[in-house]
Order: sequence, then C-alpha cells, then structure tokens
Amino acid sequence: MNVKITPAPLRGMLAAIASKSDAHRLLICAAFADRVTEISLASTSRDIEATGRCLAALGAGIEKTETGLRVTPAKQAERSPLLDCGESGSTLRFLLPVAAAVSGTPTLTGAGRLPERPVAPLLAALEQRGKTVVSRTFPLKLAGKLTPGTFAVPGNISSQFVSGLLLASPLTGGTCEVKLTSPLVSEQYVGMTASAMRRFGAPVKLLPDGFAVTAAAYRSPGAVNAEGDWSNAAFWLAAAALGGDVVLTGLPLGSLQPDSRILDILKHYGANVSHTGETVKCMAGGRRPFDLETDRSPDLVPVLCVLAAGADGVSRIRNVERLRGKESDRVESCMGLVRALGGEIELQGGDFLIRGRPLLPGGYVDAAGDHRIVMAAAAASAACTGPVEIGGAQAADKSYPRFFEDFKALGGVLSETGKDGSHE
Repeated sequence: MNVKITPAPLRGMLAAIASKSDAHRLLICAAFADRVTEISLASTSRDIEATGRCLAALGAGIEKTETGLRVTPAKQAERSPLLDCGESGSTLRFLLPVAAAVSGTPTLTGAGRLPERPVAPLLAALEQRGKTVVSRTFPLKLAGKLTPGTFAVPGNISSQFVSGLLLASPLTGGTCEVKLTSPLVSEQYVGMTASAMRRFGAPVKLLPDGFAVTAAAYRSPGAVNAEGDWSNAAFWLAAAALGGDVVLTGLPLGSLQPDSRILDILKHYGANVSHTGETVKCMAGGRRPFDLETDRSPDLVPVLCVLAAGADGVSRIRNVERLRGKESDRVESCMGLVRALGGEIELQGGDFLIRGRPLLPGGYVDAAGDHRIVMAAAAASAACTGPVEIGGAQAADKSYPRFFEDFKALGGVLSETGKDGSHE
C-alpha cells in the first residue's frame, strides 16, 4: 500500500513496543529450557512470529496469552524440520546453528532479500564442528551431527553470527568457544545474547579473542519480560525532535540495546530530552549537525539520515557500507529517502555526508521493502512543508505492525493512496 502523510507535529504518549531483539533471544532460550516459560511481550511483529514459527517447527509449543507468549520446551526436536524464516535475518542466523545442534537434517528457507544476506561464514563455522552443508543456497540444508568445541567466525560482518553460535552452544552437550577472527561489530547485541542466556542459567564467559559457554542446559526462570524497543522508539523521538512533543513508556535506561544511544544523540542535536524510570520525553529544540560512527548501532542510520537532513549544517554518518545487506540496499535506500524529500546527501569514502536544511519540501519515497525506511520517512514528515507519500508502506509490519495506528494516535495525518506499493 501507499500512504500519504500531511505534515503535522506529533504529540502525546505511547507505550513502546516489545524489543524484537530481546524477544528473539528469550524465545530461543525458552524453547529448549527445562520447563514452561511465560514471556511478557508488549507486542509482536512478523520477525518475532517468524522465530516462533520456526521454534514450533522444531517441536516447541508457542501459545499467545493475554500478556505475551507461553513457551513449552521441545522435549525432542524434530529430526528433519522445515524452518520458514520469513524475511527475518535474526531468525535465520540465530536458528541456523540452533537447528544444526538439535536436528539432524534441518532445512531453512525465507523470503524477500533474506536469501541474499550473508551466511557463508556461519555455515563454515558449523562445518568446523561436524555439520555437513548439503545446500548453500536457499533452501539451506544441513546434515550430520554438530559437536561441541571451538567455532571460528568473523566478527566484522554481523554480530548475529556470534549470537547464533552462543545460543546453540548449550544445546551441543559440551563446552563451546566462539573465537573471533576479526573485530566484533555491534558488540552490544552479543551482550544482549549473553544477558538472555544468563537469565536462563547458561552464562557466557568473555575470552581475549571471543566467548566461552560451559556445558550447561537452559533452565527457565518461569517468567521473563521483554524490554521495550529502543530501535523503533527512535522514530517517534526523532519526529519529536524535528517538531513535536512525545512521551514514550517502557524504555529502560540501562538497556544493552545499542540503539538506546539515540538519547545522547538527540541531546547533542539540541532536542529537549529527559528520562525518568522507563519514561522518555522528547520535545523539539535546536537541530545541530553531528558526526557519528554507526558500527555499534547500524539500525539507527535511516533515522539519523532524517535528523541530519533537518539539521542546521552538514552532518557525517560514518561507515555505512555494511548496510547494503539489510532488508534493502540501505545505502541506496537511505540516499533515495533523503533526496526524495528534497534533501542533499552523498556517499563519500564510505560515509554519508548530508547538508541539512530547516524545512524539506517533502515528496514520494519508495520504501524499497524496508521497514526502517518507511518509519524514517514518516518521522521526516515533521520537518516537511509538503506531503510525504510512502510507497510500499506495508513493510513497516516487519517490526511494527501497528506503526501507522500509533502515528495517528499521536496526531499524525495520513490517508491510504494505493494498495500495490506503486505510486498512484
């Protein structure tokens, strides 16, 4: 579908949706624990549902409740399951090693750009410990037995490789080490994995060149709570910083989520930001340019592009090339986003250079099938003088199915203009 947004300031209060990063990890630990786990979950999404669907295919019971999900562990994993990962990169990279550990001949498939996202280093790591890769293209097929020991994997392509191997380690029946062959990017996401595993009785030990997990089965704490999602909260906070006043609840300040850094970024930007307990308030203020690295929080790049486009000066967003392997080629789709709204952006030596202006004329944005481009375009409307039309706006469902409902609840003005994702 297409949506057309008439610029208006966003004002009001929202409860943050559940962090899909946290939910993926908790679901996997719970699916192979010793007893039932109740997961409190403020919301779900296509990506979270993909992980639940794959765990069900492996033999776990996933049941919706009034407060979230009830997970009944798989007593014995299916030997030859088919795991449909949808378009979720996290689901694929986490469950590839997990399925390898608990199933003899699993098959994993997916949709959209998922078959294009890199997994070769993860497959190579599984082969190091006895697994045979029958098919290296989608559908991926594995055979053989995964044995405990040392897995060597690069850290500079995706931290999800490391997280997947760590999550699988307690399921191998022995002590495992994950050795990094290159520096780790987005290390806080691995910290989130270690935190989830610790809550399920499987601590991760930091080594000079990687991580270790001693032979320890997952033990359910009975009930766990998934944090609010800082990644998606960033879009509402950015819209407020560009011209509004928004309050979000359910966002813990001490979160390991890398995208919680959006608070410090907005303070530097000049927005009026405060945080009390789990409540964040953001109101428009100044719009100072910035110079930021993105290695720790690559998912913030689309919303940073929007903030930079509305800043008073030139901003630089560094090291964006690895974003080409996301739901879209996010280097190209971010440049397309800014230019479509009337902003100036160029790629310079692997960095975005964005010349901001106080008001953007607006225009038609092709979401390129990317949920974060959809939400960034909607946030950008706060700095536009004319309408913002988003083609393929349904892509937001991947992580935030009720995004446009919440947009309207905050005073956003929009109408649906098409159902096929084309510009009408």
